[in-house]
Amino acid sequence: MREPVLTSTTTAGMVRPSMLGRSIALMKPITWFAPAWAWFCGSIASGATFWSVDSIGRLALGMFLAGPIVCGLSQVVNDYCDREVDAINEPQRLIPSGMVSTRQVFATIIALTILALGIALILGPAVTLLTAVGMLTALLYSANPVRAKRNGWIGSALVALSYEGLPWLAGHLSFAELTPMSLIMAALFSFGTHGIMTINDFKSIDGDRLSGIKTLPATYGPQLAAGMVVITMVTAQLFVIMTFAAWQRWIPMIIITGLLLGQIPLQRRFLRDPIPNAITFSAGASGLFVLGMLVTAIGIR
Repeated sequence: MREPVLTSTTTAGMVRPSMLGRSIALMKPITWFAPAWAWFCGSIASGATFWSVDSIGRLALGMFLAGPIVCGLSQVVNDYCDREVDAINEPQRLIPSGMVSTRQVFATIIALTILALGIALILGPAVTLLTAVGMLTALLYSANPVRAKRNGWIGSALVALSYEGLPWLAGHLSFAELTPMSLIMAALFSFGTHGIMTINDFKSIDGDRLSGIKTLPATYGPQLAAGMVVITMVTAQLFVIMTFAAWQRWIPMIIITGLLLGQIPLQRRFLRDPIPNAITFSAGASGLFVLGMLVTAIGIR
């Protein structure tokens, strides 16, 4: 039977999302912010001004590419490859619950791939190359035979690179040639994001252990993994602060120091009891972390 394009009503009287709505849900809009923000920060770091329609349009197109398109594509690929694990951890998800068919999954992947490459070509060859690398990392992370997510160190590193480093660099290169300062900061924030990515693994420890996925919480336990998260995030920000001090750029150094100090209460609660505090820590500490990205981008203009 052909799947409905418009919403329909189930026998229980509940409205079922449309095919498009289910594909968008599969793309997880809540995850789009991080790469779109990184693209925005990279564009700011390039020193470009956004006073013309062309530059604003270019910025918006790039953020759309990084967030809904490439990140959305990676989420669809990941959910499809995780369907067996999700049947244990979260059976209500779209694919294991049967709400989204395999045919719809592959149709969504093809459409997003075409859009990604088409938009990237508009933004230039450097952006196209980085987009292709980002799509490749999504496959390496989720799909067999590599399935890098089975190793918490490598998997989180790939996601951190894809979420922060690559879009930052692409955002910069869409406006100007890359500078050493921008490259260093993209690398540091990618390193710190490794910790943020690990926070997502605290909710699925049991299923990951059963499935042989060696995330840091599943491998080392939630307490030790929480310490690794905090150390990673703090180390990255300390190096950003020290780099600004070496360049004698005192204002961004002071602001980022303040943002780091503001994370201490959240870090203490997270370290004391990681699993129930993971979501709060992710929202609060990660929010201050990404705000530091914008301060950094402005500071290196």
